Amino acid sequence: MNAVRTVTRSFASGLGNVLLAHQALIRRAQWVMIMVYLSFLVIPLLLPLPGSSDYIWNNLSRFVQFVFWGVWWPFVILGTALVGRFWCGLLCPEGALSEFASERGAGRAIPSWMKWSGWPVVAFVTTTIYGQLTSVYQYPKPAALLLGGSTLAAMVVGARYGKAKRVWCRFLCPVSGVFGVVSKIAPLHFRVYPEFWKRSAAVDGSGVNCAPLVPIKTMQGSSACHMCGRCSGHRGAIRLAWRKPSSDIVFGSGRMATRWDTILIVPVLLGLVPTALHWTASGVFQSIRQWLVELCVDRSWSWPLSLRIPWWLLTNYPSVNDVMNVVDAVSFLVLACLGALAATVAFVLPLSPSPLRSFVVRGGSSIIWRRLSFRSPARRFSAASLR
Repeated sequence: MNAVRTVTRSFASGLGNVLLAHQALIRRAQWVMIMVYLSFLVIPLLLPLPGSSDYIWNNLSRFVQFVFWGVWWPFVILGTALVGRFWCGLLCPEGALSEFASERGAGRAIPSWMKWSGWPVVAFVTTTIYGQLTSVYQYPKPAALLLGGSTLAAMVVGARYGKAKRVWCRFLCPVSGVFGVVSKIAPLHFRVYPEFWKRSAAVDGSGVNCAPLVPIKTMQGSSACHMCGRCSGHRGAIRLAWRKPSSDIVFGSGRMATRWDTILIVPVLLGLVPTALHWTASGVFQSIRQWLVELCVDRSWSWPLSLRIPWWLLTNYPSVNDVMNVVDAVSFLVLACLGALAATVAFVLPLSPSPLRSFVVRGGSSIIWRRLSFRSPARRFSAASLR
């Protein structure tokens, strides 16, 4: 057993050193991913809209949509849960372009408003709702507008703030909060050994460029780490290592989590997202819509049912008989709010009287859950037992 542990530890540490030694190769791989990413956004724009008889095996636009939304993004999320945020540090086109722009940008100081911890949650909620209102998964123009606009914004922020940093990824990226939460259960992380860091302080004063602005000396958990490998072996105090998937949740999240993490997990990921993905088949949506239609008819309001909004605000593709009116949009927004509220009631309130109440975030008079406790009546698991 000890031999197996030694081999696995050596493998993980060696992998981190490989990443450090091949940063130039990683940069080239990032540019390849950028080209693939741009092709996925541009190619469908040049093709006619697929019809009802077009499928992934006979229509290029359908195939690109399937690869992008059905394979690419799901496996990015899955990979983040299995190995950590390697996608962010090694292959993400948006992060690579933001850092590229930052290397050649103005290098201004990051403004205080940009450091607000709620931006990732607000951005994720906004893009999720906007994506559903414009049918981003079905049509190429809203996908190019949403994702291309996000990439352009990342480059603008990079060109203006920081120097060779990923300011956008650290503070504003719409999916950084989701990746941070999912990466908590990853069995790999870059572990910091404070005792080795202190010993090397007198003989090694060199620094390392952490693009996502993580204070690596005091880094706890792996939510913010992009797993790029640039700090591997730094001062002999940082190395890629295995851990038990529960260790970050039990010993890292409680100190690092904020109320925004709770908001992201409960009302957003457990409420809003499932509602947004399945709202067209929801009986509740149909009931809300029917009630609003009857209200408009009773009051002789025709514009909520007949007004056609541009495609970049609401779905508007009459050629394929897919048009969203104001009533549809309002019905979806009401349903989304109900989904978030239902998740909050279903998952937060039942925990209030339980023994898990010791893990809370105290914000004024409110009590917001940070994490779940792996506490037994007799003892609490030690940090060493989970590594």
